[in-house]
Amino acid sequence: MVIGKFYMSWGTSMSINENIDSSTLLEIKGSFNDTPEKMAIRNAIINNGINKVAFNNNSLIKMQHTYSNEIATGKATAQEKSGRCWIFAGLNMLSIHVAKQFNIKEFEFSQNYIFFWDKFEKSNYFLEKIIETADEHIYSRVVMWLLSAPMQDGGQWDMFSNLVKKYGSVPKYIMPETFHSSNSQIMDRILTTKLREFAKVLRLMKKNGESTDKLKSEKVNMLKEIYNMLVMFLGTPPEIFDFEYDDDDGVFHQNTDLTPLEFFNYYVNVDLYDYISIINAPSEDKPFNQSFTVKYLGNVIEGREVFYLNVDKKIMKELAKKQLLNDEPVWFGCDVGKMSHREKGILDSELYLYSDALGVKFNLDKASRLEYGESLLTHAMLFTGVNILKGKTDRWKVENSWGTTAGKDGFFVMSDKWFEDYTYQVVIRREYLSDKLLEAIKKPVVSLEPWDPMGALANVQ
Repeated sequence: MVIGKFYMSWGTSMSINENIDSSTLLEIKGSFNDTPEKMAIRNAIINNGINKVAFNNNSLIKMQHTYSNEIATGKATAQEKSGRCWIFAGLNMLSIHVAKQFNIKEFEFSQNYIFFWDKFEKSNYFLEKIIETADEHIYSRVVMWLLSAPMQDGGQWDMFSNLVKKYGSVPKYIMPETFHSSNSQIMDRILTTKLREFAKVLRLMKKNGESTDKLKSEKVNMLKEIYNMLVMFLGTPPEIFDFEYDDDDGVFHQNTDLTPLEFFNYYVNVDLYDYISIINAPSEDKPFNQSFTVKYLGNVIEGREVFYLNVDKKIMKELAKKQLLNDEPVWFGCDVGKMSHREKGILDSELYLYSDALGVKFNLDKASRLEYGESLLTHAMLFTGVNILKGKTDRWKVENSWGTTAGKDGFFVMSDKWFEDYTYQVVIRREYLSDKLLEAIKKPVVSLEPWDPMGALANVQ
């Protein structure tokens, strides 16, 4: 009563059920029907956790690690405590090309080498965007977005392509892992601090009337500091090296005085710009057969912009199958945390029966999950196989980058339904696209806002 008088004294009135009053609370409490069955489930959840109680054993039986069509691969790689999945997936794909051409099944590229140049190029990209937006208020949404995460580990297919086309690649032993390539959080935090400091300097220079040329000149000095820091964290990228190896038949090979670009062009010889990112984002703002990019998302300034072509999920699935059946792996982006089991290596929409355990229905569809922040791209992996049952895709073989202890020796199995629900992107060679899709990619590209969920994979910390 006192509370009611308090509100009335300020000339306001409270609508029905605006607050949780005693009668509303009594009604809510009464909605729980404490049957013996519910009590048993409640006790099981309290003592064991929802995932153990809701785990669907039928999914475990159905999701077998066997496939009608598989691509030969090496052993699974490990990104350790870093967000380099997109780099690992890209290099795992390229290592399959090397294995095919040169009979070296266990070949592995240096992920640290690409990581180094990504950090360096991202620093330049960030500083360029700070200069570009220097006239905007510090609290504008775009500037706040840029400052929110100047340095992170994530990336996209086109960002990977840009790095390899510019800097080439090297074998892993030429630039091996370091502590901070495998444990990147503190390095990113220190680089972020420095980049924010540089942003302040550049914005103050602009405010004080300095020319854009002067700002860009100062940016070069800033990049010198970033480069020196990266060398301390990750080591010095090689300029020339010798490649020596035994192939799988025990024959020794030697190739000397190679640059990283020469190495890539000789041992891989794939035009990464021949690949197109196909997405399935069925939200209202993204019509099918329309191409998109994301503002302020990139690394190599002069490289290709992030590019997506949005299609129906069935088309995306057919394209992935088509490429796999031509013995070529498929780089893809998904929401790996949904309906997944790390140890068993299962990705299945029916893995956990939450609705049955809790007596609550979950009704968001794929479009709504994107629109309401329930799902987004969080991880990149590689499709290396597919199971076709009676002419239809049944399950998919996935090469992950979480080492050999996750899943079956590092490989996961994905249900066809999970593909439709939580896979958002596949990278497909242009030759597998229909004439209709090839025409669609020629249309003007629509720019999405930096915070759109289609940019999420590049913002992985």
